[in-house]
Amino acid sequence: MIVRSVQDLYGTDRDVDNGNWVSRRFLLAKDGVGFSVNETTIRAGTETFMWYKHHTEAVYCVGGEGELEDLTDGTIYPISDGTIYVLNGHEKHKLRARSDMRMVCVFTPPLTGREVHNEEGFYPLIVEDESPVAAE
Repeated sequence: MIVRSVQDLYGTDRDVDNGNWVSRRFLLAKDGVGFSVNETTIRAGTETFMWYKHHTEAVYCVGGEGELEDLTDGTIYPISDGTIYVLNGHEKHKLRARSDMRMVCVFTPPLTGREVHNEEGFYPLIVEDESPVAAE
């Protein structure tokens, strides 16, 4: 069993800040559950380009508001508390935050925690042993 609170993640390697957003990584590949879970806050007034070429991501907004632009067809979707979107077609997209947006993100395959958006905007696929790690 894994039990963690967001406070457990502050100041650790699971607390990642890229400027436009800060992501707290509750579950990573090394936890051995087959997916990863992050709580990500998208900062108000930012626009972030993303493309998950190798991952499927589900994002559930639990606070704030903004919009998601699907760059494959130009459709713009309002995003607010209670909205989920799933990038099941590996869509290139932009997320614009009108206020701080608090998001719960699930990735498969799971993130390792070492991913960084490359020059094309996507995370490389990093594979590591997904054996469960002993409780921390």
